[in-house]
Amino acid sequence: MTPTPLRAVPLDELRRRSSTKWRTYPDDVLPLFVAELDFPLAEPISEVLARAVARGDTGYTPPDPGIRDAFAAYARRRWEWAVAPERVRSTGDVIMGVVELLRRVIRPGDGVVITPPVYPPFTDAIEEAGGVVVRVPLAETGEGWRLDLEGIEAAFAAGARAMLLCSPHNPTGTVHSRQTLAALAEIADRHAVTVISDEIHAPLTQPDVTFTPYLAASPLAAEHAFAVTSASKTYNLAGLKCAVMVAGSDATAAMLTALPAEVEWRTGLFGALANIAAFSPESDPWRDSLLAALDVNRRLLAELLATHLPSARYRIPDAGFLAWVDLAALGWGDNPAAKILREAKVALNQGPAFGAQGAGHVRINLGCAPEVLQEAVERIGALSRA
Repeated sequence: MTPTPLRAVPLDELRRRSSTKWRTYPDDVLPLFVAELDFPLAEPISEVLARAVARGDTGYTPPDPGIRDAFAAYARRRWEWAVAPERVRSTGDVIMGVVELLRRVIRPGDGVVITPPVYPPFTDAIEEAGGVVVRVPLAETGEGWRLDLEGIEAAFAAGARAMLLCSPHNPTGTVHSRQTLAALAEIADRHAVTVISDEIHAPLTQPDVTFTPYLAASPLAAEHAFAVTSASKTYNLAGLKCAVMVAGSDATAAMLTALPAEVEWRTGLFGALANIAAFSPESDPWRDSLLAALDVNRRLLAELLATHLPSARYRIPDAGFLAWVDLAALGWGDNPAAKILREAKVALNQGPAFGAQGAGHVRINLGCAPEVLQEAVERIGALSRA
């Protein structure tokens, strides 16, 4: 049975929210930039948070709030991935986890590979950990994007000691195949490189696509890598502060155990409670309805662009609620989002922030009502005809 698409919160109610998406720009701007969703919370999450507030349960996060077992059960149910709960630790968010792990696996000045166009905070995380960014762009095949395994191996051979993998990839929505990830694991093992896989968009993989956790791609992958993830992207929980770091072997688990206690103390109590509820089977129907709504919007965007911006280039993403759109043919310069914000009153993410490969591009947040997406594209289309 096909799930009924989730309905977004009405725009007038959304404008009463106090988060970044709704407090960055005035009300005449449609905000389709930062990765926040416009949907109501899943009921199991709302209920657990309401109960906590009612009883004044707002203190410190306990040493084991239950997030390890909840994530392990979710991973098995969702991806048939056997995660040992004792190899899981929590922290405040994915980038916190990335920075702490990088500090343990590189020395100051070591190279860390990223694959632009990619999530801009990766660069900041590497620099915060003392590393040097090594860029190996995604390869464009004509039908999609893939990891440039040859370029990655060359970077490892030249001395890079770690890699930040974005899986599924942000901003393209690419889901890397098991074969590709297993090949990456062989290369990383050959050069003694640690891979840290950001898998925060994994629960948002569409049903017709198979997501493979990096640690489950092959036995070699489990030996030299960590996964960092959270329910925050799928369930709109970023403000509650909780993510998990997962090790695949005894050796990498020992590194997690050796992290300072403060790393885990950064986990928010409400974040832990909300993530546990999100990872429970009771929240699965909400997620399935969300995926149905996002499927409508990712296809609707293709139709709207064909009608209003026919020179735009866009591939329907495999996962997530973010669309990577090439507007270079419009002649609006390297950063078309600036013109679009100024003249069309639509806020999009600026392509160049994702790397040099983002010149002429924008990232559009699809996690909204179809009518909001339609109005946004119509505004941009009118600008193109002015």
